[in-house]
Amino acid sequence: MAEPSTATLLLTTAAGIGVSSLVPGIDGNALIGAFAGAALVAISSKNLPLLQRLAYMVISLAVGYLAAPEIIHNTPLKQSGVAAFIASAGVIALTLHGIDLIKTIRLPDWLRKGGRND
Repeated sequence: MAEPSTATLLLTTAAGIGVSSLVPGIDGNALIGAFAGAALVAISSKNLPLLQRLAYMVISLAVGYLAAPEIIHNTPLKQSGVAAFIASAGVIALTLHGIDLIKTIRLPDWLRKGGRND
């Protein structure tokens, strides 16, 4: 079970998400799906500090909501909530994996030295 601070944070955020989904022009299904994926990321990151989990949650929520139309357009999915959940749940894991891959790339000497030709 999550500690009280995480549970309180999730409940407060869920209430805000629910109210904001009533605003015209906002896709409520995508917003709720993105929140569900972001909450899953925050809850499953147990070994991280609260502030880092909050940052992961905000990033997941934003990217999940924004990526939902693109996922619907390029996959057989029809529901924006499901597309937003998938994007939101996967964005942190994929991005961190990509950063780790970038760190292992060996650049040529002339790029590592800032473009100088010695």
